[in-house]
Amino acid sequence: MNDFGNIRVKALPKHLRQYIVDQHYEHYTPVDQAVWRYVMRQNYTHLKDIAYYPYIPGLKAAGLSIEHIPDLQEMNDALGKIGWGAVTVDGFIPPAAFMEYQAYGVLVIAADIRQLKHIEYTPAPDIIHESAGHAPIIADPDYHQYLSYFGSIGAKAMYSAQDYELYEAIRALSILKEMPNAESASIKNAEDQVAFCQQNMGKPSEMALLSRLHWWTVEYGLIGSLDDPKIYGAGLLSSIGESAGCMQPNVKKLWYTANAVNYPFDITQPQQQLFVTPNFQNLIDVLEAFAAQMAFRTGGTNGLQKALDSKNTCTIVYSSGLQVSGTLTQFNDGFIRMTGPVALAVNNKQLPGHGKDYHKDGFSSPFGKFSSDKAIKVGNTVQLSFESGITLKGIVHHISEYLISFDNCTVTSADGATLFHPDWGSYDMAIGEHIVSVYSGAADKDSFEESVYIPKTTTHQPVYNEQQLALHELYRQVRFFRENPTGTENLNYIWDQLKKYDDWLCALELLELSPNPEIEAYLREKANNEPELCKLIWDGLRLIG
Repeated sequence: MNDFGNIRVKALPKHLRQYIVDQHYEHYTPVDQAVWRYVMRQNYTHLKDIAYYPYIPGLKAAGLSIEHIPDLQEMNDALGKIGWGAVTVDGFIPPAAFMEYQAYGVLVIAADIRQLKHIEYTPAPDIIHESAGHAPIIADPDYHQYLSYFGSIGAKAMYSAQDYELYEAIRALSILKEMPNAESASIKNAEDQVAFCQQNMGKPSEMALLSRLHWWTVEYGLIGSLDDPKIYGAGLLSSIGESAGCMQPNVKKLWYTANAVNYPFDITQPQQQLFVTPNFQNLIDVLEAFAAQMAFRTGGTNGLQKALDSKNTCTIVYSSGLQVSGTLTQFNDGFIRMTGPVALAVNNKQLPGHGKDYHKDGFSSPFGKFSSDKAIKVGNTVQLSFESGITLKGIVHHISEYLISFDNCTVTSADGATLFHPDWGSYDMAIGEHIVSVYSGAADKDSFEESVYIPKTTTHQPVYNEQQLALHELYRQVRFFRENPTGTENLNYIWDQLKKYDDWLCALELLELSPNPEIEAYLREKANNEPELCKLIWDGLRLIG
């Protein structure tokens, strides 16, 4: 893996590296470069007045240029100076992984760029959103402290099976909407699937609720006062449509408090309300209040219930420090059972001999205070009586700070049910009076998670026909002329060729280079006749002046 000479990227664990894809800078077409330039020029003009003040100098600090799509090496060179790194991925990645990248101080950037027809806004993550939206504000030290802290909290959030169903539905819809020839019926079906998942989430998981806080801050946050807020959210900073629309009176402005967690969001629609924080410290305060109620902080019965509901890999931490990673399938007063494979760890490092191979059939253990009928030492046959009513009888064959291992062991519940039988083999009993923490994922991820959750869909990679490639060539010639000005005869030739394609953006770039009444008349007529292009074209004409 190319770490770009960036210490943050180099430090990524292998389970996160599996999401990384090559940027393939050569795949960006001249049209892609023009889309980037148009959005960035509009942003520079518009956002200098309504964005939180570090945004414009933040562009330079993040290694971004208005003129061309950023190269990942350039970004890492710049971001490394402020303690961050960047990698490219294939579209939406699972929320838990996204959060963990933040915790490592690495910005996740979708390698693709939006189509020209989605130049104002796209529901799919793209390099404009991820780099021009997220990266510039990272230069603010208070904000990047919040971002990395959010990542460390989010990486431990419990999630549900419904969360992953919604994730796959949103990912599928975002990919479909960026496909050039997607049928409207297919898009409608995908939108219906997203709506169905949203309406059948049940009680929101920790990850679902935390995602709302992330959305209303990192993606769509405002800072300042209700009367005069400034933009810092990446979703607004990267959308030339919503960055203007969000300031209109019809979009409610509410103070950002813990109540924001009660507001779901829809990535396919403009937001009906936005939240304003007076400062970034308030973001940390709200996050801290939410984290205090999460299972990784509370543990106990509440945490175990969340683990049971998630039906996914989680880690249960005993008061001794022992971490048990697997899928919880049963718990009651003083007893847990996890199905295989299970691994045991301490301080996030797997205990020797207690990996998934050894505990392939699962792991169960009581917890709580107990008494023993005799001294617990190797070779003694002992009977342990737990306060919960569970009894354990067996021959001690190994004792450590975290485990007591028994041969010929029987574990019985308070009502007489057999929880472990001698025929099942040796028994490892966890030591600990309390369950102090429960969180999502494995303790030692690199040992436990040989392969990460891979999305069911892949982003669309376009294949261009001869006509499209010819249009790309005209865009390339315009860029070459802008960088190497010569006589305007070449521009006239390009305009004559461009008339075959009815392309407004290339025409706008030509007009920027040299006044041409015919091009201006074409653009004005197109703006008047095509409402969806009206604002885009007039904004471009205003920049030309």
